[in-house]
Amino acid sequence: MSTNDHKHIALWKRKLQEIIFEADTFAGKAFDIGLWVAILVSVVVVMIDSVDSISGNPRYAFWLDGIEWFVTFLFTIEYVARIIVLGKPIKYVLSFFGIIDLLSILPSYIGLFITGTEYLMVIRTLRLLRIFRVLKLARYLSEAQVLIKALRASRAKILVFVGFILVAVCILGTVIYIIEAPYNEAFTSVPRSIYWAIVTLTTVGYGDLAPSTPLGQAVAAVIMILGYGVIAVPTGIVGIEMTRETKEEDISTQSCPSCAANGHDPDAIHCKYCGAELNPET
Repeated sequence: MSTNDHKHIALWKRKLQEIIFEADTFAGKAFDIGLWVAILVSVVVVMIDSVDSISGNPRYAFWLDGIEWFVTFLFTIEYVARIIVLGKPIKYVLSFFGIIDLLSILPSYIGLFITGTEYLMVIRTLRLLRIFRVLKLARYLSEAQVLIKALRASRAKILVFVGFILVAVCILGTVIYIIEAPYNEAFTSVPRSIYWAIVTLTTVGYGDLAPSTPLGQAVAAVIMILGYGVIAVPTGIVGIEMTRETKEEDISTQSCPSCAANGHDPDAIHCKYCGAELNPET
């Protein structure tokens, strides 16, 4: 190939990459909106196909199968195109959205050999998460990053808190077993009593187990009050970390032509994840 041919191919791949992975242009937005429509149609078809009175009708079954295979064909072309236009396609293939995109088309083909797997195609709804990029909700992308950083910063404290809760329910479950077992046949063992302590402490309270003695009810009251702390403590821990991490950030929706990652700063020259140039000269 001549130098001009290589340039034309590079320009074509870059243009296609902008349409598929970015939403800054009309074509990019139109592509993603069309993708959303296809996803919704596919999910609705899968749900309707699960109704026996509809799927059992040969006329409806023909159209449902036709629509599903048409959408699957489109998704297959889209997945292959995403791989072709990237400089480092393996990063996309192993990424969260890369795996979801692959899983969204596999059930159709696996369903040819294994009955029932076609209903796994509802996983396509996860692809709707691309709304953050398509609508250019940079503020929400920024807030998502703040939340992730806060969770990472507070993970040690949360693990300690969860450990304390586990110890607490073991102790409280044992206590309630000692109190209730002689008088209440519902508390048949320590593990079952621990189960009761967990659902009570988490304020779920299924009602399938209930202490009958005054002392047992007093213990239950204490556990229910402590349950509010189970909600408040982790919320406070993460909230403090979010306050520390929160800052105003402008995030670009431009994707990396090499690994397809986005969330870069507006003035970024290189990808923060793979180091590739964001606007290579072609």
